[in-house]
Parts: sequence; structure tokens; C-alpha cells
Amino acid sequence: MNKKIVKKLCAIGLISSIVLSGCGKAGITGGNREESAGGTDKVVSLKVWTEKDGLGVMNKMIDSFKEQYKDEAEFDITVEIQADSQVRDVMLTDVHNGADVFSFPDDQIISLTAGGVLTEVPNADEIAAANVKESVEAAILNDTLYGYPMTADNGYFMYYNKDYFSEDDVKSLDKMLSIAAANNKKVAMEFNSGWYLYTFFGNTGLSLSIKPDGITNECNWNSQTGDITGVAIKQALDSIAANPGFISMPNGDIAEHIKSGDVIAGISGVWDVMNVKEAWGENYGACKLPTYTVAGKEVQMSSFTGYKMMGVNAYSKNKEWACRLADWLTNQQNQELRFKERNQGPSNSKASESGEIKKVAAIQAIIAQSQYGTLQRVGNSYWDACKKFANTVLSGNNGGLSDQEVMDTLVNEITASAVK
Repeated sequence: MNKKIVKKLCAIGLISSIVLSGCGKAGITGGNREESAGGTDKVVSLKVWTEKDGLGVMNKMIDSFKEQYKDEAEFDITVEIQADSQVRDVMLTDVHNGADVFSFPDDQIISLTAGGVLTEVPNADEIAAANVKESVEAAILNDTLYGYPMTADNGYFMYYNKDYFSEDDVKSLDKMLSIAAANNKKVAMEFNSGWYLYTFFGNTGLSLSIKPDGITNECNWNSQTGDITGVAIKQALDSIAANPGFISMPNGDIAEHIKSGDVIAGISGVWDVMNVKEAWGENYGACKLPTYTVAGKEVQMSSFTGYKMMGVNAYSKNKEWACRLADWLTNQQNQELRFKERNQGPSNSKASESGEIKKVAAIQAIIAQSQYGTLQRVGNSYWDACKKFANTVLSGNNGGLSDQEVMDTLVNEITASAVK
């Protein structure tokens, strides 16, 4: 397929759809097992990884897979709990004992491919045609499809309490902060995380990208030319951080502060939707991110978009069946089941157009935000550099440096060839 996919994506013109992650540690036991005698008596042994919260729905999907192909083989499929966020590290440590089929977020695809972990998708054109364009692009590296798109909801947007904000209010961060401050409340986000901090840089005309080596970053966030300079962004962030209506906190804490009542709006993702709905009830609202003021302009806040997909272990001893299982776990029927049971936004084009999905405010918010987002493709040096920079902004103290020197330091550390 190779370059045909990229061409087909343009030709298909699929409508984008969206809506985010997991954590935890799982033990890895066993490995890929040899099958027994060949022919019709062959036992197909496979290992599948899933996140803890997805165990129930995964077992249902595997049962339906076994039923679908019961006349072709006997199956011995083991399901183990493994956090998607840790798949890259576990696989690169011991790929031979890794799962035959596993889910992972798109930002891991470069490392997994470079490590020789992933199998090319054999029916790439069929998979590309079935899923929204952006989710397919996220699974492509060097014109080759390496993953089966599964969800299109791994991003962030704005939750807000309708008791305080109107639909017009949430179009402007300035307005939201003013309302929060007037009510002695807060608008929250994890400001000192590079994943969220990107929101203030992505649509300013400045650039961040990863070099072909897949390790080193290119960045000009310290630019002194153009309509919006690096210093202008720094000064805008200083103003936001100092606003009495703003607070930075770990993303995992936002839901608790929403429940306690001191946070009335926050930047987060679909993983918080149940907590937010429980806290605010009929006043629960979700929308794309607002604009913020920088260099005298209203700039739409950007975001890192994200997708999850299924991968097949290149060292699987039963690769053909592993590919068929990955295809099954990500087909329209099972993406609809995943939405029904886990409220995960599908990447399948037909599934994403269902009336039920259109009723979910969080999914609609991430769809709206996706047009202002960018796939997360950055080298490791980006993360610590952003954390250090953001903490400087939050402290209100440059440590004797000028704003330009602070921005120069940020860029030098983002573009460093290796993490110090």
C-alpha cells in the first residue's frame, strides 16, 4: 500500500470526528506461545493487552471474535491488564514476551516502529477507508500504516459550569478568568505540563516539530520577528498566571476541585466527563478551547490531538490471526460497543456519525477543538524544558533573566540533542 494510503486519504475526504488515556502498572506473564498441530485442529494462542477499565468490554469483543471464526480455528486467547501509557516501555524492554495484540496512543508510534515492534497492517486500504482521515494519518509512518485506528478522543477541551458561564462567555479566556475572579472561583489547567502548555503556542505562527531522527526537536518559540514574538507569548502567560481567576494544578486533581466547588471551569479530557457530570448535573458544559489575548490579538488556543490504535507484535508466532483479531477489535461494531460501555469516541467513520455520539457534549467539544489541534510528535527534551519554563512563569520570577533570555533558554532546552 505505502504511498497509496496518503493519496487515498486525500481522495476519501472523510469528515473528522473525535473525542482521552489511562495509567497504572500491569504484570507481564508468559509469552507468545507456539500453536499445536496444524490443520483444522490447530489451536490459535494469542495474548492481548488492555487497560483495567477496558477489561469487561475486551472480553465481550474476544468472545464475539471466537464465535465469528469458530469454524476456522480453536482459540486460546489470554487477556492481561496493561496501561496504554506504558506499552512503549514494556514492549521495548521485552518484545518477545509482549502481547500479540495491544492498544497504544499515537505518540508512541515512532518509538515502537523504530524498535521493530509493529507489524504493517496488511489490509491498509480497507482500514484507511473505514476510519476518519486524522486517525489514519496518526497511524502512518513513512507512508506505511502500522496501527488499526480505535478511538479518536485523546485530546483536551474546556469543561465549564453553565451556572456561571454562558455560551458566549466561554469563547474568551479573558472573560472566563474575569467571571471566575469575580466569584472567588478558578479556571484550572495543568499549566506546567508540556502537553497542555502547547495550547498557548500552537496557533501563534511559531513552530515546533521533530526532526527525521525522531529524537531531536526544532522550535522557534523564542522568535523576535513576526506578528507574535516569543516574548509576547511569555508576557501573555505571565498575565494569565497572575490572574486571581486562574489556578494551575495536576490534571488528576481538577475533578476533585470541581466537586468541591472552587473550580468552575477546567481544561481536561473525556476521562473526566463522568466526574464533571456528577458534580454539575444539568449545568455541565463542554466546548472547544477559548481564545486568549497575546500581542493585542485574540488567538484561538491550540491543543495536542491524539488517537489510540491497536498494534500487532512483529514477533507474534501467529501474526495472521493477530492481525485479524486487531481488525475485529477495531471494527465499526466494536467501536460502537466501546462507546456504549466506556463512552470512548470512535475513529470509525460510520460509528462516529451516530445520533447517540452527537448527544455527548464532551465528544462534540473535542471534535470542535480538533480543527485547531496538532498531532503530538515531539522528542523527550520537550517535556522537562516546558515544565521548567512554566514553573518560572508561575513563580512570577525570571531569576534575573530578561523575558527574551527566558524564551531563549526554553528553546535551547527543547532543541537539546539529549535530555540532560
